[in-house]
Amino acid sequence: MAITAAQVKELRERTGSGMMECKKALVEADGDIDQAIEAMRKKGLAKAEKKADRVAAEGKIVTCISDDGRQGVILEMNSETDFVAAGEDFNRFADAVARILLKEQPRDVNALIELPFDDERDVHTARQELVARIGENIQLRRFQLYASESGQLHYYLHGSRIGVMVELEGGDAQLGRDIAMHIAASNPMAVDEQGIPAEVLEKERGILKAQAEESGKPPEIVEKMLDGRVKKFLKETTLLGQPFVKDPDQSVEALLQSAGATVKGFTRYEVGEGIDKQDGNFADEVMAQVRGS
Repeated sequence: MAITAAQVKELRERTGSGMMECKKALVEADGDIDQAIEAMRKKGLAKAEKKADRVAAEGKIVTCISDDGRQGVILEMNSETDFVAAGEDFNRFADAVARILLKEQPRDVNALIELPFDDERDVHTARQELVARIGENIQLRRFQLYASESGQLHYYLHGSRIGVMVELEGGDAQLGRDIAMHIAASNPMAVDEQGIPAEVLEKERGILKAQAEESGKPPEIVEKMLDGRVKKFLKETTLLGQPFVKDPDQSVEALLQSAGATVKGFTRYEVGEGIDKQDGNFADEVMAQVRGS
């Protein structure tokens, strides 16, 4: 049967796919739009599975906070290229997932992907269809949920690549944003000394001890040198010990004390941190695909 322009237009609007792909699907489905959609979804999901092992180290950080400021989420969603991460489809999906996280409070990513995305699909299926439509691997990498009983949640986004969420008791919105901005810039490991993992401190102590022993000084002097260097390490790597980025003459701890405020916790995400990225030229890859087609 003849396929009309109106049918192609409707299928494009309902699937977001290209004109030629829609026309081909309609021809194969004898003009039945619902059947064409089903076939396109199956084909798209199969394509998405093949892309699952490709490295996705670009993307964006997304935050979402409830109206009362007591609940929040920070999410990292990844793509293969920054071009896709800047696209409307990618961003719309990321924002929708953040809202689902805030509402449903899943325990981890595996629980998240099983949640309903809309009336027809779960989050996993919606992600696969996005992969099929965009042509890149898309991953919901990690998230952190917050529920504050007595504080307020604040966030700061440095572009879309670095994001911070802070739980603050006392203070105000400006202080919360300033603390979040400081964390984005200075990347502390923890709020205070108690938050530094024991294995991290032990490893650093071993390195500092070896450096102090190279001085050739007596053991008692080496021990004093070690204590001083460990204190310096803790000051540089904990939020409270760091100089405040907007006023280095005072520490973050002093700033919080002057406002009668306390940081209960924070999360700092940076896109792609910890992911082994593959070297390559994306433009060359595109040209290779063009030549191959």
